[in-house]
Amino acid sequence: MYDYVFRDATVVDGSGNHRYKADVAVYSSLICLITKERTLSAKHVIDSTGLVLSPGFIDIHSHDDIEVLKNGILRDKIMQGITTDVSGNCGVGLFPLKEDCIDDIVSLSEDILGTYDGKFDWVDFKGYKERLLRNGVGVNSAFLTSHSALRIYSMKNDSRREATNDEIDLMCALLDESLCEGSFGFSTGLYYSPCMFASREELAALLSVVEKHDKIFSVHHRCEGDFITESIREILDIAKESGVRTEISHLKAIGRRNQGKIDEVLSLIENARRKGCDVKFDLYPYEWGSTSLFSLLPPDIQALSRLEQRLAISLDNERDEIKKEILNPVGWDSLYSLVGPDDIKILTLESSPFAEGKSLSEIAKERNADPLDTLLDLLADETGKAVMQDVTESRENLVKILANPLSSFGTDALFSANPGHIRRRDASMHLIREFVEKDNVLTLEEAVRKMSYENALRLGLKDRGLLKEGMKADLVLFDSKKGRIEAVLVNGKPAVLGGECLNNLFGEVL
Repeated sequence: MYDYVFRDATVVDGSGNHRYKADVAVYSSLICLITKERTLSAKHVIDSTGLVLSPGFIDIHSHDDIEVLKNGILRDKIMQGITTDVSGNCGVGLFPLKEDCIDDIVSLSEDILGTYDGKFDWVDFKGYKERLLRNGVGVNSAFLTSHSALRIYSMKNDSRREATNDEIDLMCALLDESLCEGSFGFSTGLYYSPCMFASREELAALLSVVEKHDKIFSVHHRCEGDFITESIREILDIAKESGVRTEISHLKAIGRRNQGKIDEVLSLIENARRKGCDVKFDLYPYEWGSTSLFSLLPPDIQALSRLEQRLAISLDNERDEIKKEILNPVGWDSLYSLVGPDDIKILTLESSPFAEGKSLSEIAKERNADPLDTLLDLLADETGKAVMQDVTESRENLVKILANPLSSFGTDALFSANPGHIRRRDASMHLIREFVEKDNVLTLEEAVRKMSYENALRLGLKDRGLLKEGMKADLVLFDSKKGRIEAVLVNGKPAVLGGECLNNLFGEVL
């Protein structure tokens, strides 16, 4: 007898092929039978009439590294049908790790990953994985080895500069070990410190290790605003030279003045792909994003420790120079200049909670002050987490990127702010409601493929991402019209039934 049968489901199998009606049977952890016969019996029969059954969604770009330690269920993910999750993105991660570098890792990552009160008692991916397995995980969890952790481990607390040859060699050895232990690839965030200080030689050396293991390279590229075309050219050159499978993270053009550049950006990527470069990109389905408020500072200030940054902001002469750099950036993304204070909203500011939920312009008006000075005053006082939300792109451009055949789905979920950006809780169903059912940007079949099989292929997952006999029973049953999750199985076991999260820990660390 089967464990579960989804009766009379509308099957969208993840391949992009047209939907069909069928019963789907699950035994143990596998999809065992897909049939149009109505005679199947099971311990549990789920009436799926009028509902869509698809492979579980795969979030290729997430930041759950700390959240999964604190709350292994990952309720926000499972309740949007995500059954496989990829963390360690943007060059931000928690391994390799050694004791005298923990403070630096925590300081650099808390605005992205959040804070953790437990023990950092692992040194490598193997140890981190063992910790997760002891705790249990609710979704299948995959991890990339982060550039920041490699730099901090190899360069100790002096990672905000170019690395020496010996330090690069150590990074490569650590990356090789991590990939051997099961990490899915390597990520960098060239917009963030300390990754922004890496030389081309350092990147080339690290990617030679990635290419040897045939793993993925995920990159938050250097500039998503005024210099986006130059930044994309840099990544495409690196991808061609290295031959690695390259994933450009959360593709977008930031700032009103840069919305006209997205056609050229897409053309550059498509041309590189036609010439044999294995490059694609992911996105989250919103026009606004979220990141650290401290990332609005110029690169030379980001090279300082958090304490030194606050001191620099507090000195009049330094502040004047910082303001000039922010308003007239050269070679870097000044989000303040690109987005403007009206469209930058505070999500979390631990030392100034009164500012949360307000834009910089609103706070400045309350203080009868200049918005840029207001930003710097807030950062000068901040000793904890500082997370913002910002309007980044037009809906027209979001649609172009989403509709492109090279795009796939990621949430870019942050757990550092609470409640934080809505993408951490609703990205998959928002995509279905807004861009399938409402605006017809994608067919349901195309959308499900971008959220399942496309990402499985990018990651090299051979047993997930398709609703097919013999594949793992990661399944999501949902109402596409309402954008509501009804049931989720993870490895054939129930995570959501009747629209309710069961708080089960049936995931694997992949």
